[in-house]
Amino acid sequence: MKHLLSILTLCAAPLIATPAITGDGVPTPEQVQFATGLSTQDAEGALEIAQKYFAFWNTGNEDYAKAALSPDFIDLNLPRGRAQGPTGPLAASSGFRLAVPDLTLTVKSVYILKNKVIGRLQFDGHFTGAFGEVQGEGQAISFLAVDIYTIKDGMITENWHLEDNLTLLQQLGIADID
Repeated sequence: MKHLLSILTLCAAPLIATPAITGDGVPTPEQVQFATGLSTQDAEGALEIAQKYFAFWNTGNEDYAKAALSPDFIDLNLPRGRAQGPTGPLAASSGFRLAVPDLTLTVKSVYILKNKVIGRLQFDGHFTGAFGEVQGEGQAISFLAVDIYTIKDGMITENWHLEDNLTLLQQLGIADID
């Protein structure tokens, strides 16, 4: 436990003290925890890769996704209609940004375990575009997600993700469930 605390002190404290988003759109996690026994270098390397993918979701800039995702990337819970591989998230982000052009990502916490990075994420924006047949009226949207990345050879090879889609659909005016 003492070792874990020293790693957290060395690695997490500077991240917590920085702004939530750097000038280039790369979100800085509000909290970072590294597994006991993971070297600082390995933890920082995994975090850097994850932050590229976080930046993609924060900005919509495809260059970030291309820098983070392996050509062999696999979405482990692929939504219906989305292409497998790196092109899937690119299309998903582009399509969702038509509905919520000012979408931003806050990285609430990151947990780094060997070759896995777990991110607790919050998406925010305003529904000003169209989502399917529904036209936005500028209403605020805010929903949570969890991503689990597998990292190999400096790139994300797999992603398992869970979004609070019910909250999102309620905010978009598509689902009315109490």
